[in-house]
Amino acid sequence: MSGLSAREQELVAAIDEGRLASELKALVQIRSITGSEDEAQNACADLMGEAGLAVRRIETDPIALQSDPDWPGQEMERSTLPVVEGSLGDHAGKRILLVGHVDVVPPGDPVKWTKPIWDGLVEDGNLFGRGSVDMKGGVVSIIAAVRALNESGLTGRLEGSVAVATVPSEEDGGQGMLAAIRAGVTGDAAVITEPTRLDIAVAHAGSITFRLGIPGRAAHASMRREGVSALHKLGLLLEALDQDEASRNAAVVDRRMSSLGLPYPTIVGKVRGGDWASTVMDHLVVDGRYGVKLGQTTGEAEEDLRECLQVTWDRDEFLQNYPLDLEITGGKFASSSIPDGHSLPQTLRSVVTDSLGKESQLIGVPYGADMRLLIQHAGVPTVMFGPGDVAVAHSADEHVPLADVADCARALAVYLLRELS
Repeated sequence: MSGLSAREQELVAAIDEGRLASELKALVQIRSITGSEDEAQNACADLMGEAGLAVRRIETDPIALQSDPDWPGQEMERSTLPVVEGSLGDHAGKRILLVGHVDVVPPGDPVKWTKPIWDGLVEDGNLFGRGSVDMKGGVVSIIAAVRALNESGLTGRLEGSVAVATVPSEEDGGQGMLAAIRAGVTGDAAVITEPTRLDIAVAHAGSITFRLGIPGRAAHASMRREGVSALHKLGLLLEALDQDEASRNAAVVDRRMSSLGLPYPTIVGKVRGGDWASTVMDHLVVDGRYGVKLGQTTGEAEEDLRECLQVTWDRDEFLQNYPLDLEITGGKFASSSIPDGHSLPQTLRSVVTDSLGKESQLIGVPYGADMRLLIQHAGVPTVMFGPGDVAVAHSADEHVPLADVADCARALAVYLLRELS
């Protein structure tokens, strides 16, 4: 930490790792699956208040928001859409916004977990549990950074302000972030603490979800050749999607995305069909995810997907007799980026070097995020920088290194002091 001033060293030393672990454990124990975030937001409001922030809880209307022209969709039904904002410092100057989402995906098959899903177990320096890395670890880092700033007596030295926002509904589209923006939760620059292994994400892909209905012709199993299996037709379409995925990713030229290997993946995640074991399947419905390329709108990605499927559909003697049954459902995540040379990632990068003794890489990531909403709908330059590895998000035995959570808090605290002093 030779690059830190005495005041910055004091700030870094104020990060209490034991308190971080305790707060993260408590947040992970709250089962805030998308659509049920109220209890987690209550906890975040309490943590912000204890950290010395002025807290505002915003009860936004999820039904009314659906009429917003920029509404990003949803995959889970909900009756509430609570946003929590905390603020600290002089509101007249520059405003830095730190953002985290509190919703988590369902845990999946509990048999696949070797650690408790909701206990917040700490083992070998990692805290396990659904939502630990995606992204309650990042939320705790934010609160710890601001608390250290306040408890070190440095708030009065700030020539601007810090805003902290915790939002719902990121996992199924981002309407929580959009609601926050519409309620005035913005800033001059923003950092979202999604898991990046403490690298700095300056670009991210997007995604759309789709539902595809595939016809077949029923027949008795003993007369299989008289029928047409919808499952076999799915095989043809999956092959087309695989080829499309390969060509789209081979054409990537942006270094931030090409280095990922597969920045724009396509998957089928759900398959439903058939109603009798000895009947040829006459209808099948699949749900999947399709990548949105950097610089591409969700509508343009839909055109790519539709063209890929339509070409194969029209070539098949059976399918060509039916219209393509394709629907875009759920959340729509656009892609977004800011230039590598922008002052936000460059300043944050130098802070990481000085405070943590490591060099953060400026990276692209293959997933959608709330970053694009802040950039596109609030005009706020935004990056992602947070603890842990997204590779274990949404998986069994999800976990986050507690050292990463503490280091993220340290870097954010120094960044805030430098930007606002």
